[in-house]
Amino acid sequence: MAHHRNMTMTLEELRQKREIVNQIDWSMTPEKAVDMYLEWGAGWTRGNDFVRSENDESYYFVVYDWESPPQVTLIRRNSREAEELAKIPVTQELFRASIEEGGFRPGVGVYPPNRELKQWLSELLDGPPVECNVE
Repeated sequence: MAHHRNMTMTLEELRQKREIVNQIDWSMTPEKAVDMYLEWGAGWTRGNDFVRSENDESYYFVVYDWESPPQVTLIRRNSREAEELAKIPVTQELFRASIEEGGFRPGVGVYPPNRELKQWLSELLDGPPVECNVE
């Protein structure tokens, strides 16, 4: 049965989708994704960090500061859209720390997970390792 487009996966469902988990980009941030994908049509290039074709896509986690209970959301973004693929509950501590480290800005609402949260997610999902050079 096909998922309804707005149906996000649970942790268990996501763990089964190795083709998605293995593509998670720990260095991607909400800002970088917007730069890469929304400027693509304008023909901007940023070294190796640009979108080569409309088939390029990125998978990355974001933290929405308004969500209760605390959770992270896996986004798939391409040059056409950003789609929420999964939501994974996280501890209040990891949730708040990511927002604080991201520099809480009222009205922004979207933050990258911090290093601890990325490592926790990677272990939870048996996903790609969080590289040492990731911010």
